[in-house]
Amino acid sequence: MANIITKDLNLWYGSFKALENINSSFEANKITAIIGPSGCGKSTLLRVFNRMNDLIENVKTEGEVLVEGKNILDSNTDLVSLRKKIGMVFQRPNPFPLSIYENIVFGEKIHGSMIKRERMDNIVEESLKMFYYGKS
Repeated sequence: MANIITKDLNLWYGSFKALENINSSFEANKITAIIGPSGCGKSTLLRVFNRMNDLIENVKTEGEVLVEGKNILDSNTDLVSLRKKIGMVFQRPNPFPLSIYENIVFGEKIHGSMIKRERMDNIVEESLKMFYYGKS
């Protein structure tokens, strides 16, 4: 795992500038806390690191975010590979704009699992049972 470095990072939601000139370096294999009041851009910054903001309409990003020395904001970035390296865990569920089924099997699909549709159906069913009943 490599450092994550931001250089002059700016992000807008429409005309609202949520991040302004962020210059930072996060060292590999270290625990880092990002602390600030609600609404100051902590989650927005974290979403930049695996390009989740790309899924939000009217988002514009400028600057650089370097991972393994490469600017992940480049349009040629392989998002599947990036999201395999940089995962996100939120306090509340943050599904992709996909069906419930597709969100549940997303991990299997991006990791290239060649499992049959029937097996995926079982994964979805068991996941939903665990969510609803607390056990399988």
